[in-house]
Amino acid sequence: MGVSEIRADAVGHRIENIRNIVETEGLSTASLEQVLQQVLALAEHKEWWSNIHFPAPEEGELQARYLISEEADQSYALYLNVMRPGKKIVPHNHTTWACIAAVDGVEYNYLYTRTDDAQVPGVGQVERTAKVVVEPGTGIALMPDDIHAVEIEGNNVIRHLHMYGLALETLDQRLAFDVEQGTCSVMPVGVKTRR
Repeated sequence: MGVSEIRADAVGHRIENIRNIVETEGLSTASLEQVLQQVLALAEHKEWWSNIHFPAPEEGELQARYLISEEADQSYALYLNVMRPGKKIVPHNHTTWACIAAVDGVEYNYLYTRTDDAQVPGVGQVERTAKVVVEPGTGIALMPDDIHAVEIEGNNVIRHLHMYGLALETLDQRLAFDVEQGTCSVMPVGVKTRR
């Protein structure tokens, strides 16, 4: 078997484990930590996620996102994000759970708490509460309402796996927050996913 077949078998096995965890235990911080362990196990195999199989974004582009796997109903979606230094993603929620695991490079995640009551459309005040460094061997698990921002620094392209309860393309209610203005709006999906 070649790398692609080995990777596909391993991804299928890990996603089956993830589905069993979520469906058996429900969604909680504890169950998401178990899900994250499954994603981390995939991230350990750097050879599966190399530039040969998943090229870095072109010069002048900061991100290439590859769909690795999703169910027919667009649930349990796994992506590989390949990002260049300088890439920043504003504070946002997902409206579904998410687990991020590093293959190569460092992704800085900034966690936020919403401080307004979410009752006024367009108002969204958030305050930074933590910084999580996601590097090889580590990851982060996020509940649907958790808010985080992402920044890529340094000199090297990074490769991180992102696992979501629902495919990004279905998430039409996630919010992006403008920290300075104290506002929020529906967040577009961003770069086009490569399939």
